[in-house]
Amino acid sequence: MTGRVANKVALITGGASGLGRATAMLMAKEGAKVVVADRNLEGARKVAEEIGKAAIAVDLDVTSEQQWIAALDVTEAAFGKLNVMVHSAGVGVLKSVEDISVEEWRFVHSVNLDGPFLGIKHGLPRMRKHAPGSIVIISSVSGIIAGHNMSAYNTSKAGARMLAKTTALHCAKRGYDIRCNSVHPTFIDTPMVQSMIYAGGDPAERKRKLEAQVPLGKLGEPDDVAYCILHLASDESKFTTGAEFVIDGGITAQ
Repeated sequence: MTGRVANKVALITGGASGLGRATAMLMAKEGAKVVVADRNLEGARKVAEEIGKAAIAVDLDVTSEQQWIAALDVTEAAFGKLNVMVHSAGVGVLKSVEDISVEEWRFVHSVNLDGPFLGIKHGLPRMRKHAPGSIVIISSVSGIIAGHNMSAYNTSKAGARMLAKTTALHCAKRGYDIRCNSVHPTFIDTPMVQSMIYAGGDPAERKRKLEAQVPLGKLGEPDDVAYCILHLASDESKFTTGAEFVIDGGITAQ
């Protein structure tokens, strides 16, 4: 253990699985105290138990302002401070702008955009007390390039990208010593991508089609993203804010 985030306290949404779980495990390995936050409390508890004494689990529906306030209260009560927020909770609906329902549209935006907004709004006053701090929003390569059947996902992730930038400037102008950046993965081998692969048809063929879109010819691994987040959470990136980090196997280079 090199302790790249030693003595830091990190709250990670969507921490029960996928990128959130990988980030929680890596941050704890590198010395952080971790709050595994997820609406799947049982799953969050399993991750926290796997980590050990350096982690706790909290029940968090990121669309609920009151649950955000409660989760932040629990974080401070357990560990005394908050230094890092990683917004990993996310959902997607593969439908075009004509096919998606209003309810589906609002749900995707409430999780992918309202969630980070609520965390930042209520987390900043607490992070300021123990600066320096770092906020990382997991957006997507789909927040940069569009798809014909990803209307809500595209727009919510593009909004998350801009939320990171406006938050970065807000904190810089006010002298908070809190940075904010966004991370933009492509297809990573997570439960969300696995659900796409097994949504219908031959799973092997569906996986092959996903991999064919990536110049490197394969799906990414959760740690490919988690290591980028670790860097942004650490003091190694103390002069990095308002930036976007693309982890896409070369898709946007085309």
